[in-house]
Amino acid sequence: MLPLSAAPSVVFINPGNADEPYWRDATDAMQLAADSLGMQLEVLYAERDYLAQISLTRDVTERSSDQRPDYMLIAADKRTLPEQLGLIEAAGIKTVSAWNAVQADERPVVGYPREHFSHWLGSVVPRAEDAGVLTAQALMSEAKRRGWLSDDQVFEVVAISGDRSSDSSIRRNQGMLDAFAAHPHVKLHQLVHGDWQRDKAAEQAKHLYRRYPGIRAIWTGNDLMAFGAMQALAEQGLEPGKDILYSTVNASEQGMQEIIDGQLTALAGGHHMAGAWGLVMLYDYHHGVDFASNEGTELVQPMFTLFTPALAQRFLALQAADAPPVDFCAFSKACNPARTDYDFTIGAWLEPTP
Repeated sequence: MLPLSAAPSVVFINPGNADEPYWRDATDAMQLAADSLGMQLEVLYAERDYLAQISLTRDVTERSSDQRPDYMLIAADKRTLPEQLGLIEAAGIKTVSAWNAVQADERPVVGYPREHFSHWLGSVVPRAEDAGVLTAQALMSEAKRRGWLSDDQVFEVVAISGDRSSDSSIRRNQGMLDAFAAHPHVKLHQLVHGDWQRDKAAEQAKHLYRRYPGIRAIWTGNDLMAFGAMQALAEQGLEPGKDILYSTVNASEQGMQEIIDGQLTALAGGHHMAGAWGLVMLYDYHHGVDFASNEGTELVQPMFTLFTPALAQRFLALQAADAPPVDFCAFSKACNPARTDYDFTIGAWLEPTP
């Protein structure tokens, strides 16, 4: 690691709940990166309230100059990016956004990083379509293996998405829709929005099954919704992984265990690392290695992988309390001058470069 005269400080406005598995995992990954890179990380939770994302941003920008962080990291969730950037720009705090890309109707307002908002250094966004494609293809592969999908057998599916407005949700859905549409014998009956909530998805799963009793699979946009759907239909005697196939997204401990146990058919994960990768970019920038010079300012990176039972076991082993810490300096250009490109895949984290 390069010597630091003063550890750079970063505030992350977390859009989720403090006890929400996905955002807890994202925060834990960021803390691992911060500890490894010698950065100070402060996390503020918006508790799934988009207005709180804006008010928390305002609170940070209104701190006295000696209490403001060197940098901020925001999730650009639920169209909060324009207002957050306006507040941050006025305060003069350099910022990276992560997870959600700029949507088309936002572009005239926010422009590109370092254009309208000079302190918006850049963004790092998972290629969200990959999650939809990988999980949908895995469901179809398993259906073919079981004889549920063939030239004379229609595979009936329903989907429970996240929300209607987040860029990551929209693109994740599009990947799924494209994958299913490519097969003429897949019938996607309906796509509903569970707003990432377990209880809401449980109710939706019950209604969808009553409406479409021939379904053999439920595609879900995150793990909490999958767990809710699985529990709701299990209570009606439908065994997960046997009577109904389930796919989902997120590298949660429960999700990994259910891939190992066979209750989940497909799990794509790795995007929870986006904030940690954002810290790597800020670390490099802080040390005079500007990612814009080679990578550009808007990084859309492949981050998802489809977890097999073996890979899930490896992931859980790395999460164990006695596991050796991951060296995030291995992914940094400042630490590794010969590195020309970032590798922000989950595989790079699971198998760190020596």
